[in-house]
Amino acid sequence: MKLNPPAIRRLVIAFSVCACVGSAFAQMPGAAYPAKTVRILLGFPAGSGADIPTRVIGQKLGEVFGQQFLIDNRPGAGSNIGTALAVKAAPDGYTIFLGSVANTINATLYASLPFDFVRDFAPLALTASAPNFLVVHPSVPARTVAELIKLAKSQPGKLNYASVGVGTMAHLAGELFNSMAGIDTVHIPYKGGPQATTDIVGGQFPFMFGISSNVLPHMKSGRLRALAVTTATRLAWMPEMPTVAESGLPGFAAVTWWGLMVPTGTPRDIVGRLNTEIVNVLALRDVREQLANQGIDTLGGTPEQFAAFVRDEIAKWARVIKASGARAE
Repeated sequence: MKLNPPAIRRLVIAFSVCACVGSAFAQMPGAAYPAKTVRILLGFPAGSGADIPTRVIGQKLGEVFGQQFLIDNRPGAGSNIGTALAVKAAPDGYTIFLGSVANTINATLYASLPFDFVRDFAPLALTASAPNFLVVHPSVPARTVAELIKLAKSQPGKLNYASVGVGTMAHLAGELFNSMAGIDTVHIPYKGGPQATTDIVGGQFPFMFGISSNVLPHMKSGRLRALAVTTATRLAWMPEMPTVAESGLPGFAAVTWWGLMVPTGTPRDIVGRLNTEIVNVLALRDVREQLANQGIDTLGGTPEQFAAFVRDEIAKWARVIKASGARAE
């Protein structure tokens, strides 16, 4: 087939247009996302309550996207070390941050922070939540919350309780307990749940508010005694366990939650894709069952719902902190 010069010019123009469109599409934000390993950064140690659901979700996201979602644990300062690192990351979708209730607590607990949790992060989705248990070492002569309060009042300033770090739920739950019960117990911060749990099992301190994923195995084995759960109502899967609220401290509630976020400025299409796939992963039966076996509930929702939830949590814990007098150490 012979082509005359005008026809050749038309073909050249057509191919040029197609090439330009293809090149523009390839450069669209998120068009080829993810093209490399994605880092999920969290301010808690490996094996902690925060780490467990994040690894499960990260593995599933890797299967969905065909790229590794690498867990990067940066514990310390009540998750502030990891948070500060995440804020500095490029807003390109290749660094995801695990926000938590600790961040909403720290917003008031610390007089100054090198970041603004609301301003500097774009929410993706709430991922999971877990109850906390008030547990004691078996050597402690207290089998109820009332008996523990009585023991603490008889020894002001002498009973220690551990937490998984300054500004964490375990810390603030202890401060709230002190305030509402009118007792004086001493906070001992650790860098994570596994270390704190190991030490209470070893009898290094008498009590703590431990997240379900860390303390349930020891409750079942008898190495720890649970006095109450910190949820507002009794757990459907453990109805025999009383709440702290019904054990003499009405209104007491302290639940741990986590959610995935990205640095503000991350392209909206990447935020949308990640939200969709995270919610899909959380709905998988094997994911729900795997986490439920460790006392962890899966959540979900939209970025907008998560953003509203964060604002409400900051306001809630600000009131609690001011009432309890808690301060960062």
